[in-house]
Amino acid sequence: MSIFHKIRSELEKPREARPFGSGWLSGSCALLAGITSILLIVTMNYPSWFLTPQLTFLYEDGWLKVSLRMVTIIGYLLALTSLLLSRNKVLGCSALFLIVASTLIAGADSPADFEKTTSLYFGLDFFIVNVLFLGFLFIPLEKLFPAKHEKKVFRPEWEEDLFYYLVSSMFVQVLTFISLAPSNFINSKFDLSGIQAFNSSTPFILQVIIIMIVTDFAQYWLHRLFHAVPFLWKFHSVHHSATSMDWLAGSRLHIIEILVLRSVTATPMFILGFDPVAIQTYLVIVYFYSSFVHANIGWSFKWVEKFMVTPKFHHWHHGKEKEAIDINFSIHFPLYDRLFGTYHMPQDRWPKEYGINDDPVPKGYLKQFFYPFKK
Repeated sequence: MSIFHKIRSELEKPREARPFGSGWLSGSCALLAGITSILLIVTMNYPSWFLTPQLTFLYEDGWLKVSLRMVTIIGYLLALTSLLLSRNKVLGCSALFLIVASTLIAGADSPADFEKTTSLYFGLDFFIVNVLFLGFLFIPLEKLFPAKHEKKVFRPEWEEDLFYYLVSSMFVQVLTFISLAPSNFINSKFDLSGIQAFNSSTPFILQVIIIMIVTDFAQYWLHRLFHAVPFLWKFHSVHHSATSMDWLAGSRLHIIEILVLRSVTATPMFILGFDPVAIQTYLVIVYFYSSFVHANIGWSFKWVEKFMVTPKFHHWHHGKEKEAIDINFSIHFPLYDRLFGTYHMPQDRWPKEYGINDDPVPKGYLKQFFYPFKK
């Protein structure tokens, strides 16, 4: 058995085989720290290729170096803890190897500043920030307050969904360029300076709220189209093929659906002339909200559920039961489902199963990529 299969087998141990104090948790976190340190070094040494323009300040202000030191120190301590506690040393040894390797590689300092030598970039830093922040936020919440008790922390197909996250992060430039094409075309053909000036002068908080309302209306109907039109459903069915719900399940989106979804979302934001800071704030909310509504968190939000989409609301959208078919299309506000007759929110229960009946979508990223194009 290869080292990768040994690591995967150890990570996917059932709950009863990894009690607290067994070294499994410290080993898993140490392995995450080791992988993160390697990715940080790659980003720091090749900033022209792997830094997104919006996150350049992390490099210029030295935050990446500080993060690398912190992750390395924490990784060392966790790896040593795992080696002391665990009978199976594969996680601790693998993590320690990665951390030592990253320490040796980082011996040569990366340049203090850099010039952009290429217009092309891959969002490796975007991937690190997203996965680290969202992972460390939602994983503990899912384990402490689960809606459904999973036998494994790393559910089946977790590597697949993590790869989806990596692809969408690495190709963030291409996705952004194509997504903005419709709004750039409209702005070049029509003079909307009057309404754009009015919207940009609106109070900041109100701008964010208006953006959420307008984009949610557009996404509601696009979401319904993806369910109603057979050709579009084949793309969207990839997202619904997840049989377990957690914060990572929201990343499983076919790249064609990502392009269409982002184009439809971006068009009203950019043709109506909202302030760039308000748009960026909305995008941060969207990234967080997508993970939140897919997360395996069983909290009862009571009166908030009437006004905002919650995990329970969206979990019903992913349910396998007959009553869960073609409901709850809203992304932020259930109001649209109430207005258009697609609202469904049982108060005392969650869906029993998730996914698609008969499981037509194949396993694996490449097979799922080509699936919509096959008869």
